[in-house]
Order: sequence, then C-alpha cells, then structure tokens
Amino acid sequence: MRVIAGKYRRLTLNTIKGDNTRPTTDRIKETLFNIIRDEVDGSNFLDLFAGSGQIGIEALSRNAISVTFVDNNRKAIECINENLDKCHIKEDVTVIQGSCMTTLKRLDDKCFDIIFMDPPYRMGLEKDILSYLSDNTVIKEGGLVIIESDLDTEFEYINNLNFELIQDKKYKTNRHLFLRKL
Repeated sequence: MRVIAGKYRRLTLNTIKGDNTRPTTDRIKETLFNIIRDEVDGSNFLDLFAGSGQIGIEALSRNAISVTFVDNNRKAIECINENLDKCHIKEDVTVIQGSCMTTLKRLDDKCFDIIFMDPPYRMGLEKDILSYLSDNTVIKEGGLVIIESDLDTEFEYINNLNFELIQDKKYKTNRHLFLRKL
C-alpha cells in the first residue's frame, strides 16, 4: 500500500495486521481520488473508520488543509500515527480513538468539506451516520460524503435524507457512493 500522488507520492504505508480491516487497494484508491480530485485541494477532510489512515494521508498528499482520522481500534490508531510519522506529517491532523457516532457528536463544532467512511460491512452503520449527518453541520452544505461499502448494501433511504446521490461507482467486490449534502 502506497501514497498514489501528491507530495507524499510513492511512500509505502503500514497496514494493520489481521482480518479486522480491508485496506483499499491502490487501484481503487486512485480511481476514488481521480473522481474527487477537484474537491480535495483546500478541503477539511474527515476519515471515518480510518484503519491505517491511507485515505486521509492521500488527501493530505493532494493538499487537503486538514484531516481528522477516527477509528475505535487501538491498533488502527497506532498504525495511523506510524504512517503519519513515516510521512513526516505533524501538522493539520487530528487522530481520535473512539466510536464514529460518539466522535461525530463531539465534532459538532467542526465543518468538513469531505467525509469518507469505510464502515464494517453489513452492520447498517452507514444509515445511522447519514441520518445524523443529514440533520447537522458536521458536513457543510454542498459537502461530499463518500461511502465505501459492499455491493449488496441497500441505500434506498438516501432519498429521505438531506443528500443527493452524485455517483455510484461499482468495482468487482465493493463500491463507492458519492453523496452531496443539500
């Protein structure tokens, strides 16, 4: 796993050992950032269920102003901090260990331009988080929420929330949904 582009390009990142995380492949990460390339520069970025931190680090490499990493796994937090050290990133980052819903409620004073989330599959966490984001200012109006999920997760409820589906990019085993906050 490596940083694809930007100021940290080609740096190899650590991953968490074990089966508790699913690191996004370099190819899918490159596709993701090609889709959002015009929005990352100058953004405040939130990486929920951050795992190794590779998505947030890629955003920083592509000139995001700040990134907040959130994960409840202690080993994930250690891996994120190791990767930030490896890239010599010390400023413009916040690393929070805690559940994503609890942390979102504590971040009510923040306003992010982009929120990326890669929750555990088949647990329904996407709906809980989107319902929360729909009714507050953690994501700015016009901001982008990106969800990485398996191919079978249903998102029909999005029409009842304060989001517009911009794109549903499907890969072999998973997909990215791009939602704009209305």
